[in-house]
Parts: sequence; C-alpha cells; structure tokens
Amino acid sequence: MTSEVFFAEARRRFHAMLRASVLRSKGGIPSNADRHSRASKTIATGILERLGAADGGERLPGQEAGSKFEEICKEYLEEVFPRLSHLRPGQWEVSKGVGGRAAIAQFDQYEHLAALDAASKANPELAAALGSDYLIKPDVVILRYPEADANINSHDELVDETQALLTPLRRNNSQNPILHASVSCKWTLRSDRAQNARSEALNLVRNRKGRLPHVVVLTGEPMPSRIASIALGTGDIDCVYHFALRELVESVTALELEDAKELLDTMIEGKRLRDIADLPLDLAI
Repeated sequence: MTSEVFFAEARRRFHAMLRASVLRSKGGIPSNADRHSRASKTIATGILERLGAADGGERLPGQEAGSKFEEICKEYLEEVFPRLSHLRPGQWEVSKGVGGRAAIAQFDQYEHLAALDAASKANPELAAALGSDYLIKPDVVILRYPEADANINSHDELVDETQALLTPLRRNNSQNPILHASVSCKWTLRSDRAQNARSEALNLVRNRKGRLPHVVVLTGEPMPSRIASIALGTGDIDCVYHFALRELVESVTALELEDAKELLDTMIEGKRLRDIADLPLDLAI
C-alpha cells in the first residue's frame, strides 16, 4: 500500500483531534450543525460520515468548542508550516492569541497602537472618539522574528551600519516580531461570528503600519450560505478555509442540493474558499 503524503497524514490527524473533542454527534446531530436547520444537519452528517465516526459524548458549550477548535488549528499549523521552511525560510512561531487590550502592539506593524491605547486610557474623551477599532485579538497568529546581521550576510555582505537602517527584518533595527498571519478560527458561522471576523480583518488592514499580514478565516461551518456570508467579496480577508472542503462538496453533491453546490463552486472557482490543506502553502507565499 502506498503511504500517504505528509499533508494527507497531517490533515487526517487534524480531523482525528476534532472528532475526539469538538466534532461530536449526539442524537444524529453533529456538533457543527445548526439543530434548527434540516439542511445544516444533513450536510454536517454527510461530512462526518466521510471523515469517520465521532465521539458520541456531550456537545461542548459554544465558547469551549470555539477555544478547542482554535487550539487544534494552532497545533495543525505548528506541525505543518515548519515543513515548508525550504520555501519560506526564517525564524517563525505559531501562537494561539495574543491577549490583552492592545497586545497586538507587540508586533512591528502595530507597535504604534500601544501609545494609542495608553492615550485613550488617560483621556476618556479621546477614548470615546477613538472607539475600540484598534483592539485586535487574533485567534491564532504566525509571527516572524527579525534576523541577525550574521544571517542576512551569511552568503554575501549585504548590509552594514550604513545600509538598511529602518527595515524591521534586521534585529539591529527592531526587536519586535513581525505579524506574518492572523488566523480567525470559527467552528461555526452564525451572523454575529461572521461579522466579528470581517470587522477584525478590516481593523488589521486599517491599523497597520507596514506590511499587511495574511488575514484568513478557518471554519467548520457546514452551510455554504453561511460560509458565503464571509467568503464572498474582497478587501478584508485573503480567503476562507474549510476544515473539510472535499467532504463538504461530496456531501452537498450526494444530497443533490443544487443551489448549495452552485454556491460552493462560485466560492471555490472565485478563489474565496479553500481546504485546510491549502492554508500552510498559502501562508508560505
């Protein structure tokens, strides 16, 4: 028997971790399904049948399920992204969230938000005027550390004390890590969660100084119409990634849900929806 390629093995392990905790089925209703929607339940059941049996335990509360989904997504990226070091060399770290009001300011592109946060705390009128758009708390981040001159000059003398004195990629210029990617993890997509992900993406776009990080959404939502609520359109997120896109397409096709299949095709062909296995390679761009 031919062995699986690494990405197939990692994807299978990712799904196994979900089935052991987040992706459960009780009374024939998968935990990522909307129990009040017949279409959601049938599509989610079709996905689950193609992934294998799930734990029949109790459905996790919404916040706990979301947090566990974030952790499993982080572990997947921790396993897979470093394997692409030959395509994207550098010193990287995958982390779950950043916490705090303005902890996004730890990254080079958002360093200025620390001063903004301090000023708003000291001045209620300024705080009221600014609002909270600058308070960004990504679920999972990939960051890149600045490089020592010895690494930059390892193959040739490229920089010295007179050249490239402002770029954050040089450790001599900046100690702050560079935010490479923000991954918003949404186990399911109801209208409020979709809007939160889009608002966070727009805030990352508007508030940065310097390079825009990858801004993506990773979801386990089974309903194509709900996925479309965040996937369609451009300008905020790079792309939406589904935890089991192949299985979703197969489930919708088998159920002969023509409108849902057409919507999926529109998102996929329009480069707005991809599979979890596509994500690490896209992040290496």
